Amino acid sequence: MSVMESLILELHEIEAVRFGSFKLKSNITSPVYIDLRLMVSFPRLLSRTASFLWDSLPPASSSSFDLVCGVPYTALPIATCISLSRSIPMVMRRKEVKGHGTSKSIEGAFSPGLSCLVVEDLVTSGSSVLETAAPLRSAGLRVSDAVVLIDRQQGGRENLAAAGIRLHSVLTLTTILDTLLRHGKVTNDIAASVRAFLEENRTVPVPARASLPVPPPAKARTPYGERAALAKNPMGKRLLELMEMKQTNLCLAADVPTAAGLLSLADKIGPEICLLKTLVDILSDFTPEFGLQLRAIVEKHNFLVFEDRKFADIGNTVTMQYDGGIYHILDWADIVNAHIVSGPGIVDGLKLKGLPRGKGLLLLAEMSSSGNLAKGDYTSSAVKISEEHQDFVMGFISVNPAAWKDRPLDPGQIYATPGVQMVSGGDDLGQRYNTPYSVTASI
Repeated sequence: MSVMESLILELHEIEAVRFGSFKLKSNITSPVYIDLRLMVSFPRLLSRTASFLWDSLPPASSSSFDLVCGVPYTALPIATCISLSRSIPMVMRRKEVKGHGTSKSIEGAFSPGLSCLVVEDLVTSGSSVLETAAPLRSAGLRVSDAVVLIDRQQGGRENLAAAGIRLHSVLTLTTILDTLLRHGKVTNDIAASVRAFLEENRTVPVPARASLPVPPPAKARTPYGERAALAKNPMGKRLLELMEMKQTNLCLAADVPTAAGLLSLADKIGPEICLLKTLVDILSDFTPEFGLQLRAIVEKHNFLVFEDRKFADIGNTVTMQYDGGIYHILDWADIVNAHIVSGPGIVDGLKLKGLPRGKGLLLLAEMSSSGNLAKGDYTSSAVKISEEHQDFVMGFISVNPAAWKDRPLDPGQIYATPGVQMVSGGDDLGQRYNTPYSVTASI
């Protein structure tokens, strides 16, 4: 017996699948009724069902979702299981928006531009999915996919596709009926009546209140070559030209503990990247030859080096940290970054050493860790300081620059996004991760 047959038989056994005469939300009378609310009393079944839903997604798309949202109320425990098992943050749609408190229709922590997977237990016309997708999209989230346990095959898939939502289903009503008939759980007469019902009701219209506009087309992006012509810092110009030539905007965070491991990784991945981010002070086997060895690989594969030093001291001190010590960062790093907590003097100090050698600086305007203080006035100050040093400041470390109120995005600058990996989530030390798809959609 297959796992799907076992699932269907278990749903029938707990009476989540019943036959008779039932009025549905779509106002049609059906000879079969699916009541998946019963699963909350069967935790193992609920957990398995959540796994089946996730596994029904195409492998390429399952890694692109930043959030999940269950259609209230039956799908909420299913979405919770997915969130917990896959470490994907969850948001909740309020079915009734309260007139007090925050009066929000979507609860949870999220940023506009993130991708949200809608989770549903059962789809007939698709109206419930549309009613959930509408406030999600209004809140600035992207909704392009929904996953459901059972598709009743009555027009829901087509209705959702018309609104720009792909439906992924684990089971169909026909599959359930065939399985129950094969195992003697329903009679031929009942099966015939359900098939006749499906044939007569293949298209259930969506109620007007659940209508959902098709999302607008993606914004046109300025080509890297055109952006390079607008760059005021030589290294920023070179990076944009490199991105155009290699057709990649990928910066690899080589957070490895040894110089040998870093050099090996750089040689392997060099052809695919435009920028390599290093953390030199975590290398346990650092030697003075490291810089020359790294620059040889840079010349071989044509990429730039960004040392994630996060300078934060006064101007005089950072000049020595940049050019001296045991690391001599200035000799081998094309780009460095800095906090502005010590004021504009830190930029003056780094610029004194870096600008004559054609280097570039990224200011830490935002961070991706939970509870960080790089926001609001701090971000505004970073933007202001950059405007006074456009010849050296080539851009920012930023999470959501499209939302900055100080000024619009400058195509001549670099906006480097931290905390990006293939699967969204976080770690035990406060880091939050987004996916490449989510961070590029908002800019």
